Amino acid sequence: TSGGGALICHSEAAKKKAVFLASQAKEDAVHYEHTQVGYNYRMSNVAASIGLGQLEVLSEHIQHRKQNHHFYKQLFENLSEVTLHQEPNEDFISNHWLTVIQLASFEQREALRLHLEKYNIESRPVWKPMHLQPIFSGCPYYGDGTSERLFRDGLCLPSGTSLSFDDIDRVIKAIESMF
Repeated sequence: TSGGGALICHSEAAKKKAVFLASQAKEDAVHYEHTQVGYNYRMSNVAASIGLGQLEVLSEHIQHRKQNHHFYKQLFENLSEVTLHQEPNEDFISNHWLTVIQLASFEQREALRLHLEKYNIESRPVWKPMHLQPIFSGCPYYGDGTSERLFRDGLCLPSGTSLSFDDIDRVIKAIESMF
């Protein structure tokens, strides 16, 4: 929808709370009254129309991304230096919207990222944890280092629905040329 998608709620109360917060948390008063911090996250009619159109091809997009993931899974099966993020067991089902790998070190991750860049293939580190963002540097953080490790050693690979077989083959050959 060009704005992060839509929200599906399990109850009317949850829907009302979400709409309230997404509508700047304005209280039901004739004047602008705010007792909570709210946001302006309402979806425009145009974005909603895009979202409805995307629902019509959602299954195809998910299938394409799962296929991309399968190609990467085959590639990384015999590379002990790389761990492909995937479902931990059959109880989980991923849409594989993003393909992420974990390398043994920052140096390996960065070497692969730069290697792919030479082939004009975009890859990116995993998202920087919120508590490491400058804006939140003074805020409390409770964690065990997992998010820092994922950011340091994790790499997002091309996984979009616009990737053709030739594109994914080019990515795989570039990765193979490094290992």
